[in-house]
Amino acid sequence: MPMSTERRVKIFRSGVSQAVQIPKEFEFSGEEAVMRKKGNCLIIGPTAAPSLVALLKTLKPLEEDFEDIPDPEPEPVDL
Repeated sequence: MPMSTERRVKIFRSGVSQAVQIPKEFEFSGEEAVMRKKGNCLIIGPTAAPSLVALLKTLKPLEEDFEDIPDPEPEPVDL
């Protein structure tokens, strides 16, 4: 079944904000979205995947003791 690129939806109030339900055929994954306005149009899309640094900051430190890894000085090389 081909996906429609347009669909009429109802606008309703949610507290002091306007809201709209995203129809099933337009759903995207995730818990957040990005919204921007272009002229009189609203554009809603999924948020970008977090950077590797942002993802690593969410990890808890390991509580494991690791053996020291030998790091010998390199042997001199004649050039």
